[in-house]
Amino acid sequence: MSTLPDTELGPILLARAREAIAERLREGSPLPADPRLLDPGATFVTLSRDGALRGCIGSVRALRPLGEDVATNAVAAATLDSRFAPVTANELNDIRVEVSLLSEPTFLDFTSEDQLLKQLRPEVDGLMLFAGCRKAVFLPQVWRQLPDTKLFLAALKEKAGLPPNRPCDGLMAATFTVRKWKE
Repeated sequence: MSTLPDTELGPILLARAREAIAERLREGSPLPADPRLLDPGATFVTLSRDGALRGCIGSVRALRPLGEDVATNAVAAATLDSRFAPVTANELNDIRVEVSLLSEPTFLDFTSEDQLLKQLRPEVDGLMLFAGCRKAVFLPQVWRQLPDTKLFLAALKEKAGLPPNRPCDGLMAATFTVRKWKE
């Protein structure tokens, strides 16, 4: 994870995300690597327009340089989020960018849903849920819409394509925290 202070890192990541989207919409060339962002990092880029979600895609593991990760996820959020039509160049000025830098995930030990729920810290933890080849992720920001731990977990199961009342046996879960910046 980058050693830059948050006061420097946030604006750099936000600018990188916006520049990557703008370059893609203009069909420009890839952005040059920023040497300050060469350490591995995992980000989610969330796009909103008039306060409504417009796209959100990210990485859960730090497998590539932070600068590359945020640029790739920004372009994907703008063009590949299956819930939305691709962002157009005309709406780019109305789009607000949020970048979340994820911590390393911590896998949880649990044998029941109650044990899993007791380990969650609302408004602090994001949650990854795995069931075979199905997976889903909620950033900590989702707690604002789903403040109840049972509803949060049920909605995440649904996002993973599972019944919301499915028992937790056979599932894997990991928590993570984020540092986030928003335009």
